Amino acid sequence: MCGIVGYIGHRDAFDILIKGLHRLEYRGYDSSGVALINGADELHVYKAKGKVSDLEHAAEGKDCSGTVGIAHTRWATHGEPSVRNAHPHVSNSGNLVIVHNGIIENFALLRDQLKQRGFHFNSDTDTEVLVNLIEYAQQTHHCNLAEAVRHALRKCIGAYAIAVLDQRDPHTLVAARKGSPMVIGIGENDSEFFIASDATPIAEYTKNVVYVDDEQIAVCHPGQPLDITDLRNQHVDVSVKTIDMDLDMLDKGGFPHYMLKEIFDQPHCLRDCMRGRLFAEDDMGGNDAYDPSTGYADPNVHNDVVLSAVRNNRDRLLSASRFIIVACGTSWHAGLIGKQLIEHYCKIPVEVDYASEFRYRDPVIYPTDVVIAISQSGETADTLAAIKLAKEKGACIFGIVNAVGSSIARETDTGIYIHVGPEIGVASTKAFTGQLTCLILLALALGHTKGTIDEKEYVDMIHELNAIPAKIEEVLKHNEDIRLLARTYTYATNFLYLGRGWNYPVALEGALKLKEISYIHAEGYPAAEMKHGPIALVDNMMPCLFVATHHKGYEKIISNMQEVKARGGRIIAVVSANDDEVSKIADAVIEVPDTLAPLAPLLSVIPLQMLAYHIAVEKGLNVDMPRNLAKSVTVE
Repeated sequence: MCGIVGYIGHRDAFDILIKGLHRLEYRGYDSSGVALINGADELHVYKAKGKVSDLEHAAEGKDCSGTVGIAHTRWATHGEPSVRNAHPHVSNSGNLVIVHNGIIENFALLRDQLKQRGFHFNSDTDTEVLVNLIEYAQQTHHCNLAEAVRHALRKCIGAYAIAVLDQRDPHTLVAARKGSPMVIGIGENDSEFFIASDATPIAEYTKNVVYVDDEQIAVCHPGQPLDITDLRNQHVDVSVKTIDMDLDMLDKGGFPHYMLKEIFDQPHCLRDCMRGRLFAEDDMGGNDAYDPSTGYADPNVHNDVVLSAVRNNRDRLLSASRFIIVACGTSWHAGLIGKQLIEHYCKIPVEVDYASEFRYRDPVIYPTDVVIAISQSGETADTLAAIKLAKEKGACIFGIVNAVGSSIARETDTGIYIHVGPEIGVASTKAFTGQLTCLILLALALGHTKGTIDEKEYVDMIHELNAIPAKIEEVLKHNEDIRLLARTYTYATNFLYLGRGWNYPVALEGALKLKEISYIHAEGYPAAEMKHGPIALVDNMMPCLFVATHHKGYEKIISNMQEVKARGGRIIAVVSANDDEVSKIADAVIEVPDTLAPLAPLLSVIPLQMLAYHIAVEKGLNVDMPRNLAKSVTVE
């Protein structure tokens, strides 16, 4: 979950590294540190507990010169958050320094072996073991840094993305990965190299990047081409990719928090997600998804969903006997809605599994199965392991990810990028609605190809989906009302979120958002299940939030509200516009525009995101960096 960044070249490294850490701080913010080699080949290491800003203060007035360095922002795995456990870690000799994202599972055994050889340790981390293991390899094999890294990693079990420096060889930066993400940016004429956990710290300096694969070691020498080998010392062809990242997405844009900005970004993001995929005919008979200024879509295509993933894998997808969706957290909630969409429109049975459980329960997987992996980062360790297992058993792997070039994207047979831009806030918002949009597009495209969806329903869905971004903009106009409402509920220590049908997963997602950033215990349930236990908790101190848009099950959910009201419970309800029934029962209502039932989650989730945000702000909490959480879970 940690973030690593490195630089070697001709520029001052410190500013690049610090800016990179700020870009990666969403990955961890327990502590941070930076290591620099100055012009006199002296190694300087500065660390601080807390956020990157604390590191900047710690480094003030100190020698931060040098054109090579590595840095780290930590989410603690081994060892409590402290300066002592903060990265970078230095070897016993003081020559080597390392940053590391991942977990070395056999570090205790390796540490004991190194202690027997005279090594001592100052921290509780697995990373300090690794840097000393590299030093031991140097001593015993009399080899250069890259070879020492290779020898050491052959002894390691677990996951890693590392960057290593040796002050005796200041013109070399060595990086390696297995199971944790790493991307290397290449400057003009190989004059400089940028290393990071993802592309966000690199994008403003170069568009040319290389995604390092598992068990590969990269050697960066300014002025020389990037050299990549595997653990067997076999050379690997370097494949340079071009990234196109909107840097404005990396800034708050005047909002107080990334989360609020990303909530408000959703109309624009969903338009980007549907661009070139959804073609809706307007009232004049033209294609209102076609922009003549950009020409991004075919003006001759009308009322259709076009996905190259479906076109190019038509036979495999149509012959699928079953779909299995694997995901974690918010992505799992999106998968629950995806199950309903695919079963409804494609008439194919769908299972939804937590990726963290799927790989350990000896799942039955057939070559005729299609496994859909959903992940914002594309690096979620459990999801990545799940699809590797499914791939071994012959299943077709379909990815729905946001991060271009991510590990999951590279492991899949086909898939869809959600194209909502970098999501910095730890609590996912726009990625969730982007995932839902892609699942809707997939279900429509596959259902239409199979002939299992009625043509009128298909066209109606296309038109209504095309209108969703504008309807989200209407929901966002309630932001101030929701902010005022939030003040009423900062007292709560428990919350129930309840929904039916399409809105049940929305209730789960709303509860998760509240837990993540406000630290209020919240649980989501199908509304009818409330009677089977949770209703015992209902009193005037237990708010109940109902997602009660005017769709199938509406009358029954009103009955559920009355059951809560009869027991003195307080009710907040998300309802369709102009609802005149729920307002008679609920203590507060938030209206969303009416839409077709399968699209309701795209609207009903927005008020829940805003409510969680405003409750957390009213409590004085840091919503972008909630305690104990990190954005990308790259460890098990």
